[in-house]
Amino acid sequence: MATPMFEVDNLHVNIEDKEILKGVNLTINAGEIHALMGPNGSGKSTLASVVAGHPSYEVTEGSIRYKGEDILELEPNERAAKGIFLAFQYPTVIPGVSMANFLRMAVTNVRKSRAEEIEAAGGVATKLTPREFRRLMKEKMALLKMDESFATRYLNEGFSGGEKKRAEILQMALLEPSMAILDETDSGLDIDALRVVSEGVNALAGPEMGILLITHYQRLLDYIKPHFVHIMMDGRIVREGGPELAIELEARGYENIREELAAAAAV
Repeated sequence: MATPMFEVDNLHVNIEDKEILKGVNLTINAGEIHALMGPNGSGKSTLASVVAGHPSYEVTEGSIRYKGEDILELEPNERAAKGIFLAFQYPTVIPGVSMANFLRMAVTNVRKSRAEEIEAAGGVATKLTPREFRRLMKEKMALLKMDESFATRYLNEGFSGGEKKRAEILQMALLEPSMAILDETDSGLDIDALRVVSEGVNALAGPEMGILLITHYQRLLDYIKPHFVHIMMDGRIVREGGPELAIELEARGYENIREELAAAAAV
């Protein structure tokens, strides 16, 4: 069998001596879109943060493998350079740093790291010139229906919810990750902004990229069709299925699933 592109195996995670993740298992292959759903406090965003390398979380058991490599000892920038991307639920405001400068630095650093890997393997890596970067940025901004003046604004300062999420997807478009985690990208979006952001994600999705969508609601999945749906409760993935599982969840709610699990445990 081929090595999965991304694999979480029996992951246990603490923060301040409190266990948040209690044995998470999840496998995502290239070209697949997975949706992770669950109530508040179930551990969804914790999983995203741990994958990205947030230092506040302590992994006490298990592993996270990306293209067969355990990434738990890698720094966040090293994970990003290898092709792992996290779109934040609450993007940080950075006054004084323009979108264009931030994006240029991020793309330059990631491409430099990838170029070093290519050259170490005996290949030849091409450099991205400033002119090529500007062309690429304009191309991706057009994809997300963003005005070019957006690039001159300070990162997330004064941005609406929709603008913040489009800025995250713009980063994803430019960094070209192999594994993208979108943490509640639909949070705070009206219908028009949700449609634009979803169209951008759909345009970027492809056979070389795995995507994990973290969401509470079915409405995001009306625009971005997942291949698989996972339901997380109390730090574990308790149910898995296809797109129909999200529709069932929308109709029945989390409480019914909680009651079913309690009844099964009592047997």
